[in-house]
Amino acid sequence: MKTSSKVISIILAIAVLALTVFLYFKFWFVLGEGVKAGELNQIVYKGWVWKTYEGRLIQTGFRGAKKGNGIQSNEFNFSVVDKAVADSLMRCSGKMVELKYKEYNGMLPWRGMQRYVVYEILSIQPSSVVSEIPYVVSGEEISL
Repeated sequence: MKTSSKVISIILAIAVLALTVFLYFKFWFVLGEGVKAGELNQIVYKGWVWKTYEGRLIQTGFRGAKKGNGIQSNEFNFSVVDKAVADSLMRCSGKMVELKYKEYNGMLPWRGMQRYVVYEILSIQPSSVVSEIPYVVSGEEISL
């Protein structure tokens, strides 16, 4: 009787250890860190249970679409955990920004909906894109 309970205890301990190691590498291990630069398209605060800050950065250049023969813009979708960083980004929509991020293997609902988590803003610059499209304000066309 003692040896069978001892074997079960060892198997259970190994299973718990394996699960712990798996969860650590899946959700908490930082796979990579880097910097992305581009025009901040949006940052929103959303979620059903855990509200998180989610953003999108449009990078210069184009890449081939995964399906079909078209092209699409380079988008970097990210989450922001730090409220101060998110509040700063809320005032930067349409500006060129450089963001430091961490990449994880998996996402946690309270950390955001993306594998990439931005934790620092390196620089903010006005957008260099000039639009040829006229603006219409109260029925009057304005050219910028």
